[in-house]
Amino acid sequence: QVQLVESGGGLVQAGGSLRLSCVASGTIYRIRNMAWYRQAPGKQREYVARLISTGDTNYADSVKGRFTISGDNAKNTGYLQMNNLKPEDTAIYYCNAVVETVLNTGALYWGQGTQVTVSS
Repeated sequence: QVQLVESGGGLVQAGGSLRLSCVASGTIYRIRNMAWYRQAPGKQREYVARLISTGDTNYADSVKGRFTISGDNAKNTGYLQMNNLKPEDTAIYYCNAVVETVLNTGALYWGQGTQVTVSS
């Protein structure tokens, strides 16, 4: 069984920064890719960024140039560095990952989310 746990959320003023972490634990063979999504109150969950095992990254237009996704394979951990935060970035941030284990060739897992609140 694989678990993803996010941390690093909090309250920050507009223009500030936060770094989210997503730690994967369990019988992991390889993390194929990891992504961040967010869900604001009353809105659908939306894509934020993705990191592929090749090192390639992709970002939603709304965060491009402000957010950076990265990972540490040795620690099975992904990060989302968020700079120049805006009130519209306020949301619960979720990570997901496609993880290969000894039991499967790749399954999608989600974390429980971490709250990010940006005050104006």
